[in-house]
Order: sequence, then structure tokens, then C-alpha cells
Amino acid sequence: MTGKLERRLKIKAHIRHRVSGTAELPRLTVFRSNAQIYAQVIDDVAGKTLASASSLGIKDKMTKKEQAAKVGELVAKKAQESGVTTVIFDRNGYLYHGRVKELADAARKGGLKF
Repeated sequence: MTGKLERRLKIKAHIRHRVSGTAELPRLTVFRSNAQIYAQVIDDVAGKTLASASSLGIKDKMTKKEQAAKVGELVAKKAQESGVTTVIFDRNGYLYHGRVKELADAARKGGLKF
């Protein structure tokens, strides 16, 4: 493994040791690849995904940050449809900067509290 990936996995393990989603307070987790970004609202106790969104379905021509904001709005909308208003944010070892921050800000703007 590369140094960057090892660092992220170490941070991820540290965060997941402390952050766990429940039915009342599920976990909003983010995964970003080089081309796409994904978000899920997860109830870890039941082991179920309550809502999810990704940039895979977005056909519009836009920057990666704009895609992340769109995914944040989509996941917030889907979470509210399933009755979730408050979540714990899990940045999954990524720095809270760039696309991860755009997604989080858009989810807040979409109505999620965290």
C-alpha cells in the first residue's frame, strides 16, 4: 500500500472506533474516488443503508466540486424522505476540504443536521 492510502485507513479506523450510527442518529459516510463521489446514510446497529446517492447518475457537465454538492443535496433529500433529519458525519479518513466539504455543506443546506 502507498503511504497516502495507509494514512487514510489509519484515520478511518480511528474515526470508526468512535462514530457509529443508530436508528435515531445514523451515520452519513462519504467515499470519493478519482472520478466519482458517493454518500450513504447508515444505521450500523441494524446494518442497513437508509439512503444513498452518488455522482454516477449525474449526466450534466460540471466540476467535481459541483457534483459533490449535487450528491449532498440528493442524499439529504433521500434521508428526509426516509425520516432522517439528524446524522453523524463520517468523512471516512478524507480531509474535510474540497469535495468532502462541498458535500457536507450541501447536505446541511438540504436540511440535514450534524
